[in-house]
Formats: sequence, structure tokens, C-alpha cells
Amino acid sequence: MDANSHSFGDMIGGIAQAMPHDASALRDRIRVRVTNRIEEVEADWRLLTDSAIESPGQSYDFIRLWVANRNIPESAQFYALGEVDGQVVAILPLHRKSVWGIKVFTWFPGSNAGCYAPVVDAARVAALGPDGRAALWSAMFGQLSGAGLVYMRSIPRDIDAYPGLFDELGTALDTETLYRAQFSSWQQCDAEQRSRSRRKHDRQQGERLAAMGDVSFAEVSDATAGRDIIDIMFQQRSERFKAQGIRDCFVEDGLIGFYQAAMEPSSGLDVRLHVLRLDGAVVAVRYNIVHDDRMFCLISSMSECAQIQAGSPGKQCLLRVMQSVFEAGFAVFDMGAGYTDEKRHWCNVQTGLRHHYVSLTAMGEVVVEAHQAWQRLRLWGKANPAVRDGLRGLRHFREKLRNGRPSDEL
Repeated sequence: MDANSHSFGDMIGGIAQAMPHDASALRDRIRVRVTNRIEEVEADWRLLTDSAIESPGQSYDFIRLWVANRNIPESAQFYALGEVDGQVVAILPLHRKSVWGIKVFTWFPGSNAGCYAPVVDAARVAALGPDGRAALWSAMFGQLSGAGLVYMRSIPRDIDAYPGLFDELGTALDTETLYRAQFSSWQQCDAEQRSRSRRKHDRQQGERLAAMGDVSFAEVSDATAGRDIIDIMFQQRSERFKAQGIRDCFVEDGLIGFYQAAMEPSSGLDVRLHVLRLDGAVVAVRYNIVHDDRMFCLISSMSECAQIQAGSPGKQCLLRVMQSVFEAGFAVFDMGAGYTDEKRHWCNVQTGLRHHYVSLTAMGEVVVEAHQAWQRLRLWGKANPAVRDGLRGLRHFREKLRNGRPSDEL
């Protein structure tokens, strides 16, 4: 059993030696409360995310819309707030769900964002030191019940100026890499990321696309104008998934309505679509959420028409996106996890992601070990085509066993 599975009393005893306070004083410093109502944590959540966040998955409005759109009952929603000296320094928004008959606490949106992390006051949590952070997390997890484990996928190893901020958060397994473009201006981005040959290549692709018709690019934030564009984007994604033999999670899990609702003014989210058109027809789209000076790209698509693809509409759209984003003064353009050519071309910041686990019961510990072994196999399989195809077939078989239910994974 890992250290974070210890009781709150065990945690206090272990940390007391490292801090000049007795056990009762430590108990006075750390308090935890848990609620099933997201509205009760709104004020604290908004205060903690007043500036930068690492992911839309840390956004109060994103999670509020998610639980409403997905009809998640309050009994399955858990919001654990950790206080130090009477001030909230961390919130864990967790969904208790059943996966293969096993009760698990996990992030609400599953794999629908590039990364996740607890909602924290990073400076205060960093100041606690390793022992203090271990105490805080143990106290928070100690107030959770009704599941065998906590599974927190895709947490960045480092948070800006606070490397290793979540090292004490249970046991961790290195997984994928998060890709971001971070520049002070378009001029810096252009100078550092585009070589002379690259600019020539981009120009040639642009000329090929322009030879097919009138090319235009726009940023769309109006919900009415965005509805049809979002529908086209998901149609293009479906065609792409079909061509690649990949399960269409957006259609099969009924997620399109969520992304449509996120663009409505009532959502509280700042959704912006980047749209490339050819003779007025949408040929490439990027769906982004803005928070402070960061823009997060959640979904991208392009036309599957072979003739149009000869003009590389996806790359031409992204070229214009980069220029518009950094000319507008954004500091970060987040392109999510997983390696692609476009991320290699544009992203100058790479951050390792880790899955974090906390065992709450003996059975939970067994599940954690099994899931970590499965994740290691997946990572190895990505570098081996034969293994990758076999894993994909196994995944399709697993989905059939689910009888069409949403594929929220452990």
C-alpha cells in the first residue's frame, strides 16, 4: 500500500518529526471537507483559478457544464477541499464511477482534455514542502469512501515555476508528453520554429491550396455562427476516424452536444473556433478554449477530400492560427498530449505527463498494479506496430462488451 493510503492519523505521526509542531497543532493546520454539490465550491474554485490553469479540466465552468450535460448525479460527484491554516489551497473534483464493476474516483471528463491536475494555490502548496504536501493529500484522500482507488490521469510532472508539485500525490507512472507553443510574439515564434526551407514549404502548400479557389481564415466566437461549423468539424472527425479504423468517441459517447453547449454564452466558457474556408466551404477547424492568456486546442479537423488535402488545409489552418494567437498576445497555445508532426513543428515546450494512483482498499491496490502494468504495455505497444494493432483490436473487443455504453476508461 502506498504512503497516501495511510490514515490521517498515520500521516500526522509521520510528518510530526519534520515540523516544529505537535500532532494537535498539525491537526489544527489541515482541514478537509467534502461535498457533492459543485455550487458549494464555486467561490473557492474560482479564486484558485483566477489566473493560469493547466487544462480546461481545471475550469469550474467546464466541469459544471460537464456534470450537467452528462447527467452525472450528485451522489457520484465528490469535491474534496483541503485547507491549511483556514485557507483553501487545493480542490480535488472527482467522479465516482464503476469501471468493469470496480468503483473508482477519477477526473470527470476522462480523456477529453490534454491533461489534468488538482486545482491548487501552487505557491502555498509548494511552500508546504514534500512532507506537508504528503500530509495534505493524505488528509484529503482519507475523507473519500465508497471506492477502491483514486485514478488521476495525465498530470504534468512540472507546473511552471513549481517542479514536482504533485510528486507526493500517490504513486505515479510516466505516460505521454504534453506539447505547447509558448512565445512572447509571432515574430519570436516564426523566427524560432520556421526555418528558411520550412517557410518555402509552407508557401508552396499555400499556393497549391489557393490554386483551388478563394482561401479565407477566421476566428469565430459567436455561438450561432459556430453551430454549423462545429457540426462540420465532427463530420470531418468521423470521416477521419472511419478511415483510420478508430472508434468515434464523439458520436458513440454522445459528446457533440457538450461541445456545442460549451460555446453558448450561458456556459461561462470562452470558446473560439479557428476556421479555414475554401470558396466559402469549411476545410479545416480547430476548437479552442481560452483561459486568461492561454489557449487550449481540444479538437481539430480537416476535409478528407483527397484533392483538397493536396493543399494541406490542416497545416495551412495551423500556420494562420499560430500567427493570430501570438499576434493577439496569448502566452501559451496548448496542443495537447501525443506526438504529431504539427506538434513537432510548432511546440517548443514539452512536459511529461504521469498517471497518479491512490489505493483506498486492498482490492484497489490490486487494481492499481494491474492498471499500471496495462499502461506500460500500451506505451511499449505504441512503438511496435504489431503490438499496437493487437491492442487496438482488444480495445474494440472491450467496447463491444460494453454494449454501446460510454467508454470512460479507467
